[in-house]
Amino acid sequence: MQLTFWGAARTVTGSQHLIEVESSKILLECGLFQGRRAESYAINQTLPYDARSVDATLLSHAHIDHSGNIPNLVKSGFRGDIICTHATRDLCAVMLRDSGAIQEEDVGFLNRHRKSPHTLEPIYTLADAERSLRQFVSYDYDRWISVTNHARVIFGDAGHMLGSAWELLELTEGSCTIRLCFSGDLGRRGLPILRDPAPMPSTDYLIIESTYGDRLHASVDEATPDLRRAISDAVSRRGKVVIPAFAVGRTQEIVYRLNDLVNRGEMPNVPVFVDSPLAVNVTEAFRTHPECYDEETRRALLADSDGSVFGFKRLTYIRRVEDSKALNDLDSPAVIISASGMAEHGRVLHHLRHTIEDPRNMILFVSFQAQNTLGRRILDGQRYVKILGDEFTVRAEVRRIEAFSGHADRNDLLAWVRPQARDLRGVFLVHGEDEPMQALAEGLSDLGIKVVHRPMRGQAFEL
Repeated sequence: MQLTFWGAARTVTGSQHLIEVESSKILLECGLFQGRRAESYAINQTLPYDARSVDATLLSHAHIDHSGNIPNLVKSGFRGDIICTHATRDLCAVMLRDSGAIQEEDVGFLNRHRKSPHTLEPIYTLADAERSLRQFVSYDYDRWISVTNHARVIFGDAGHMLGSAWELLELTEGSCTIRLCFSGDLGRRGLPILRDPAPMPSTDYLIIESTYGDRLHASVDEATPDLRRAISDAVSRRGKVVIPAFAVGRTQEIVYRLNDLVNRGEMPNVPVFVDSPLAVNVTEAFRTHPECYDEETRRALLADSDGSVFGFKRLTYIRRVEDSKALNDLDSPAVIISASGMAEHGRVLHHLRHTIEDPRNMILFVSFQAQNTLGRRILDGQRYVKILGDEFTVRAEVRRIEAFSGHADRNDLLAWVRPQARDLRGVFLVHGEDEPMQALAEGLSDLGIKVVHRPMRGQAFEL
């Protein structure tokens, strides 16, 4: 049995891990790599393995850094099942279509403004995304699913976003059976809307994310007061608040918290816009998957007169391009929530172009920003940034609310592993940068785990 790491290896994007057992190949995730534009384009466009040789793909959740290159996988010849939970399948149905459309739009914009005579092609199109959706097969949590003749899998709730799962695989080669657990992205205990992560199962080997392996988050309870203060501060100087947010998961959490502030009379009297074509469809997906909700959200849904906790009177969901463009002509305070969460693609780029040079405005980050993304450059204090080919001076206030993180922090990760630590034969750290990985590796060693790997891209291991 062999395990090769092709993505999220010493970085937090582009999750892809390839398992080879007997004569079959199983791909864990097929996410988009995000970072420097030319590098990302090259990595995403060319898969490092023969897609036609992959028998099945397992998907932990719908975030684009985990699912976003599936249409290219199918375009490249993959013909197997894409296995995930029901909620993940429904979210991917809108997210991958949106991703294909955005790539076409962004490439079209860049080609119109490029000085080079050579035109760019999107990694995949809307049509490619739609074709890939035919291969999705979904299942409930907590049931064994046959993947190939030599592998089966069971999903447990990861508590990270709607439908997110950790995956426990049983791999059989000859007379040998090995258990391999993949954490996916683990959530935090006590987050609104979703259930807490299910306990880690007994396993021989573990692949675990390490995004915040060296840090502790602020309390979940601090997120809503911090959000209120940020909006109030910008409104007091007649500015706008632009919030780059993942269209699925983080956007709904922010709206949920704003709804709570409105109901308590603590929200400044300004309009709020969710500028994403995904919003209505995604909200519908949230409504149709109460099996993922925690008890508090179920009670809130029952108490809400219109059956939704994802809307309020001052909130407008924007679908049409014309309405999105009109937001940039507003000359009064407003909150604009727009994708993508790392400010790499989508409509948020246009809002940043129109707000980043005005000191009255605020760019509010509520999600992790990977290295070399536009969001990370702004957050790190870079004075000048390029947005869709043009250079801008960062004069808007830049603020971050860490309490919004949907990822487990160091203590959460170690607590999840601790009950099973003594039985582990090896751990592989993924989805993290070098310092968090090293810190988490030391913490896992302190739990008694003797073998902890930090794989490089393309590195293979025998199980």
